[in-house]
Amino acid sequence: MTTQHQIVDSSLTLGQNQIVSCDSDRSALEKEKRKSQDESQKHMNGCVPLSHQVAGHKYGIDKVGILQHPDGTVLKQLQPPPRGPRELQFYSMVYDEHCCDPVLLDLQMYLPKYYGTWTPADAPNDLYLKLDDVTRKFNKPCIMDVKIGQKSYDPYALKEKKDQQIRKYPLMEEIGFLVLGMRIYLVNTDSYETHDQHYGRGLMKETIKDGLTKFFFNGNNVRKDAVTASIQKVQKILQWFESQSQLHFYASSLLFVYEGLPQQAAQMKRNAGSLADVSAAPKGCHTDGEVLEYNNNVRVIGSMENGRTVTSLGQSLSNMYALHKKGCSQGHYNDVPLQIETSEQDNSLWKRTTPPNGNDNKPQLEKESHHMPAVMQRPNEVEVRMIDFAHVFPSNTKDEGYVYGLKNLLTVLQQILNN
Repeated sequence: MTTQHQIVDSSLTLGQNQIVSCDSDRSALEKEKRKSQDESQKHMNGCVPLSHQVAGHKYGIDKVGILQHPDGTVLKQLQPPPRGPRELQFYSMVYDEHCCDPVLLDLQMYLPKYYGTWTPADAPNDLYLKLDDVTRKFNKPCIMDVKIGQKSYDPYALKEKKDQQIRKYPLMEEIGFLVLGMRIYLVNTDSYETHDQHYGRGLMKETIKDGLTKFFFNGNNVRKDAVTASIQKVQKILQWFESQSQLHFYASSLLFVYEGLPQQAAQMKRNAGSLADVSAAPKGCHTDGEVLEYNNNVRVIGSMENGRTVTSLGQSLSNMYALHKKGCSQGHYNDVPLQIETSEQDNSLWKRTTPPNGNDNKPQLEKESHHMPAVMQRPNEVEVRMIDFAHVFPSNTKDEGYVYGLKNLLTVLQQILNN
């Protein structure tokens, strides 16, 4: 064999070895990726990132995020102090079974249902708020997140934080609301169109109406039925705000949801679901491994023993706060009691509402099975719910900033309807 042939053969052998080596490396990487995903899924106890989230912290991207539990509820990871404990206290106060404050009782109608807190079985320091998935009853949910109010920072924010929020959207004080994201089902292509916070920040006074109109345009026409229903829902929330003067909301949002599937198709899906229920297991019961699909988010329904839901508030909120803080790396936050009456600093929270008999025992939530939403529900045409309460503070005056934002939003929605 000539030297040239030897060189060619050696080159071919080297090339084949490189190919084998590349294939081996690729296989190892894929195996490692699958292992990582399996371990992550195991750690999340069957929970998956919320597929139809349109704004806010997203799991796997930010330090905290939102998951969907196998039972269909939403898990919102508690933010670092003081924001997370403040939001936890807000939900606990509003949904306290001993609450007798008519203002808070009325407020429940405009919030997602709260089911307590949840922690993964193998991560007791990770605390999540367990909430109703407002979109769950819809087949093709169209979703929009709108931040309400003239200020997206609270009164105790540092100057750097204030300046940062103002730079993000200088028109917030004048317009009174900001579109944080939207997801629209287009019937003509059977697909979703999505827009993030950058889309909303690009909307000026002259373009805000067209920007909101996009949320109600399904590819064929503007869904004026959904606009009308949205106006009615927002008007109800405005009435609540105009009747109360004990809470101020900052950086809080309204979540809009309407059914994107045409009415006839939606009815056929409901009928199919009803027929399936007749032959299926009793309501709320699922065999291990059963796969259900809602809102294009596939979930495997497994044992409820995965993770644990804190169905009792017997453990004090102060202890919950301490448990969560222990798992946080931020060491610059001060220890703050959760039950105080003043609002002199950023960490301020509310004094807990006590029943008339003065019994201040923490409430015992009902059994989780009683609270859990039904698997199949008849879709409502439109939902508008208040969300995000990490910056809610006690007050003795009307929340003029939020009221201003609601009124401006109603004006724009009415303009869309009139056109």
